[in-house]
Amino acid sequence: MAKRSKKYLEALNKVDRQKRYPLLDAIKLAQETSYTKFDGTVEMSFRLNLDPRKAEQNLRGAIVLPHGTGKVSRVLVITKGEKVKEAEEAGADYVGDVEYLEKIKQGWFEFDVIVATPDMMGELGKLGRILGPKGLMPNPKTGTVTLDVAKAVKEIKAGKVEYRVDKAGNIHVTIGKVSFDAQHLYENAVEIINTIVRARPSTVKGLFVKNLTVASTMGPGIKVAFESFV
Repeated sequence: MAKRSKKYLEALNKVDRQKRYPLLDAIKLAQETSYTKFDGTVEMSFRLNLDPRKAEQNLRGAIVLPHGTGKVSRVLVITKGEKVKEAEEAGADYVGDVEYLEKIKQGWFEFDVIVATPDMMGELGKLGRILGPKGLMPNPKTGTVTLDVAKAVKEIKAGKVEYRVDKAGNIHVTIGKVSFDAQHLYENAVEIINTIVRARPSTVKGLFVKNLTVASTMGPGIKVAFESFV
């Protein structure tokens, strides 16, 4: 087991590991136990009763948070024709087609999200081995494969976050920065919880949310009393 730092152990001492905290209290404690010199991220982690090997239980989607994430994403739009101007006017950082695909092949990754029009997915699919492992491949489920590129770009710039279940049935989602007002983090968290609970597959029997925690970057996990939400 990795040796924990003194600062981590000091933060951990502030947390009752047997207790499930009300959501707002858990968020405030996550802020209090943040010890990084930079403005850390606050993340929410769900342990769900899911089997991602079943297609209908392989949850994936995106949420526009009420108060954003504290980070403005750099958006690359892969499109051509009249959609180029539409993307540029919406605030995309980079817009084009073949020239950007070639740059990516050569190792260029000065962007955080790719939005693509459906007609470009054939070409983008050829970069699956490069983009897939980095989580950068556009997907209709997250609204990044669309004809409405203006809407997609504006939502991402406003603080849209993606969620995706991992192989163990967990979902990790950013709810904002440590410096945020606690109430704003709370409202972001409620939006995420409600979205994921609504996405419960009909094939899941019994308890859906097994565990829910909140933590800051490098900080200890704080258990949340989530029953009132589900």
